[in-house]
Amino acid sequence: MLLSLLLLLLAPLCVTTAQDEARKPGHVSVIILGSTGDLARKYLWQGFFELYTNQVNSGHSFFFYGGGLSPANKSSLVLFEILKAVNCPKDVSKERCAILKEQFLRLSRYKQLKTLEDYQDLSKNIQKQLQQEDMAEAGRLFYLSVPAFAYAEIADRINNTCRPSKGAWLRVVLEKPFGHDFKSAQVLATQLGNSLKDEEMYRIDHYLGKQVVANILQFRMENKKHLHPIWNKHYIERVEIVLKETLDVKGRIAFYDQYGVIRDVLQNHLTEVMTLLTMRLPLNLSNSREVLTNKLNIFTSLLPLSKSQAVIGQYQAYQTEVQHELNKTKDHVSLTPTFAAVLAHVDEAQYEDVPILMISGKQLDERVGYARVLFKDNVFSILVSKNVFKPVVDSEWKEVTEHKDKNITVLGLPISDYYVQTPIVQKEAYTELISRIFAGRQNSFVSTENLLASWDFWSPLLTGITTLFPRVYPGGNENKDMLDIAVKGRDLSYINEVVLIKQDQMGGQNVNNFQVMQGKFRSDEMVSGWTEELIEKLASDIEEVAEKAILESGVFHLAVSGGASPLALFHRLRCVPLTEFESNFHSLHDHLLQHVKIPYYNIHPMPVQLNQRLCVEEDRGTWQYEEEIRKFVNASSFHFVLLGVGYDGHIASLFPGVKPEDHGENMVVLTESPVKPHQRMSLTFNAINKARKVAVLIIGKYKHEVVIQLSRVKEETTQWPVTWVKPEKGSLVWYMDYEALLG
Repeated sequence: MLLSLLLLLLAPLCVTTAQDEARKPGHVSVIILGSTGDLARKYLWQGFFELYTNQVNSGHSFFFYGGGLSPANKSSLVLFEILKAVNCPKDVSKERCAILKEQFLRLSRYKQLKTLEDYQDLSKNIQKQLQQEDMAEAGRLFYLSVPAFAYAEIADRINNTCRPSKGAWLRVVLEKPFGHDFKSAQVLATQLGNSLKDEEMYRIDHYLGKQVVANILQFRMENKKHLHPIWNKHYIERVEIVLKETLDVKGRIAFYDQYGVIRDVLQNHLTEVMTLLTMRLPLNLSNSREVLTNKLNIFTSLLPLSKSQAVIGQYQAYQTEVQHELNKTKDHVSLTPTFAAVLAHVDEAQYEDVPILMISGKQLDERVGYARVLFKDNVFSILVSKNVFKPVVDSEWKEVTEHKDKNITVLGLPISDYYVQTPIVQKEAYTELISRIFAGRQNSFVSTENLLASWDFWSPLLTGITTLFPRVYPGGNENKDMLDIAVKGRDLSYINEVVLIKQDQMGGQNVNNFQVMQGKFRSDEMVSGWTEELIEKLASDIEEVAEKAILESGVFHLAVSGGASPLALFHRLRCVPLTEFESNFHSLHDHLLQHVKIPYYNIHPMPVQLNQRLCVEEDRGTWQYEEEIRKFVNASSFHFVLLGVGYDGHIASLFPGVKPEDHGENMVVLTESPVKPHQRMSLTFNAINKARKVAVLIIGKYKHEVVIQLSRVKEETTQWPVTWVKPEKGSLVWYMDYEALLG
């Protein structure tokens, strides 16, 4: 019961009291393509059987064709078994039910529909039945429970061979997905438009048929007296539209990996709910054209989405499921999100700056769906808080006054604090939709205009997040607060910036397939990717800063200090003669400087070797180097400082136990390392934090534990010197490869 109550506001448009258009009795031909598939087996045949039981005495006659690519001798028996399993409504007696089922079986037949000739033969069969019954034709209903790539060809064959006689209607039902983005949806719409009129197409979204999501407009209309004065920015704090699922997507990977949660849920289900909550109420709920036009007006008023208005995630086991079901190797990594939260705004005075949150995901901590309108003083939903008002109850709904479980809470409040409504008779979504298709009630379906408007709204965001690495979450109750979000102005972010989970199945380095990703770590910008591409990105960023600096002042100052990596890009600064293999300068030369066009007189290695001694205070090497910095670097502020992080959290040669104030205003100091060589020379925090941009490079699986620990440290601490890196006027960016990030 709790689930259905919480789903009440997930309601696309439905007219519960509208009178269906009166039609003269006649013969109706129903053709289900994909008639022995999973959807037809579970829902469609049951829905059409209930349509038949409701219409059997209406004066209409019916015949049902189960269509498919297989020949009749292979699929007729399969269809027969499906038809035997349909159930009668509860209010039908056993005797009556047996008669209805026998009639339904007699009126149903499998027919192969593979070639143009098959469709021509179907049309001949329908004409023959009309002649035998001596009845006028009411219409033909084609339900396409087939992959979307087959829609255009089937629509063309229906148009050329199976149109009904003059005066009869044609209805072609299409299942989502209706495209992958705006361009593909537009192509499909054009193809279908060449064969079918818009009023002949019924794009079905099964959420539009759920009773618990079928009462928004009716509810708003019946309670207009109470809602109209407060349905605006002056009273509404925010709107939340949520669909959380505990299940994974096993068995659906082939489809899901191409679409992800935004295309699968947000672009259609939750977007429909959003339009119903925000659209202008029509004068007549039964006027499909007015309803669809008002919904379209909301689409045109939506502000564009940017990457800063969305966060995405992926449950941990998803990679393994993809590799198994798609027969991929272990180095294959999918970036398809299984969780998403998106922040939208309507550019109308009524809703100015009102946040609209749409959230959905798989493998979450609970199975629940709801839409909540949070007022600035009270919470309101179709579970109406008793602090607001007592809502009018629709004739097909009843108020629930007694609850079996007194301990149920909804949005933090006891269920007894709400007025609760529930349908008098529970109906299955597809059964509801099939009855509306038969009645020609198009306002329960997605028009071409609204479909393209929805994709036009979502496609830029989908393109923008293509290269974003989703936050990996463990799934279920273990998610804890990892997916909690915060709204900051018109931006959306995770509250908890810990993004790290041990994920062994993410191993492998097929660098040709992946790009670098953007994210957050310890409240600062993070760039991640496979090692080779990460280094390329780092080099590109350094080049970008250099070009800007040279344009501004004619010089660029780069400091490279510390950090170890699997590729030995840079070694820790240590007191080793510059000519020796282990010296930092030698490593820099081999891995960086020889590839960059920099005059050698513009390179200033630390003077660790003076008077044939290494790192001796009396030789004043630190003073000499500091003087070079003051002489050549404007205001002693480097344009770019590149650091590494040791296993113990040290940076440059600043080791655990050190604090910024230990070195005062000095920019270069000698330090003691706990490991050989013990004598080190290092830039201080004072020098590092004066930089305009500081990059911290962490690469290699063996650095994963360091990253884990750093993600848990919230404040500056002497245990982790890198936490003291806080550029005074510049920015800090973390560069991590996937092995360091994910282990």
